[in-house]
Amino acid sequence: MLETLKQLALMGATRKVLRISSKEIAEKINQSTQTAARKLKELEEAGYLERTISKDGQYIVITEKGRDFLHREYLDYKKIFEELPKTIVIAGKVTSGIGEGAYYVSLEGYRKQFIEKLGFNPFPGTLNLKIPKEQMFFRKLLDRETGIKIEGFSAENRTFGDVKSFRCNIKGVVSAIVIPQRTHYPDNVLEVISPIKLRDELGLKDGDVIDVEVDLC
Repeated sequence: MLETLKQLALMGATRKVLRISSKEIAEKINQSTQTAARKLKELEEAGYLERTISKDGQYIVITEKGRDFLHREYLDYKKIFEELPKTIVIAGKVTSGIGEGAYYVSLEGYRKQFIEKLGFNPFPGTLNLKIPKEQMFFRKLLDRETGIKIEGFSAENRTFGDVKSFRCNIKGVVSAIVIPQRTHYPDNVLEVISPIKLRDELGLKDGDVIDVEVDLC
């Protein structure tokens, strides 16, 4: 019913009486003429529109009850799209890395910024989490978010790239997801830094699934 009522409103039925056939409505909602006629009858019986059928056609106007129904739907969508969540939860499976985390996290050019921008001095190493397919929507969401930028720098005759980071919480431990501009890991692996060695402190082992509450602000 909602789609039919919405299409009628888009054609102006909240502010004027429409002269429209069931066939025209059927084309708008991509349904058969019979289905369109049935939906109109249902909307009329529900009190969402008034309909007059005469020899020269069908006349429709959306009632106050119908406008209220559409407005409630609008408010729901407004809440969904304008009041986006400030935090999300991503579930990941603990997995072993390739051992480079300790080196990069310990680099002074990164470490100083971690302390300044994230608020903690990270343990020299990362906890790696493999993100399952059903969680990849939220993983990809991080790519679209700004996050906290850790600036790249030059040292040891090398250039180190920017790192996007997000504050997060794992079982009550303040941590951060780090997404390097340059990485050897696929998109379904997230690296987490923390002021403590999370594996030891939380008793984690490969294969354990944990929730990461990520701050998008």
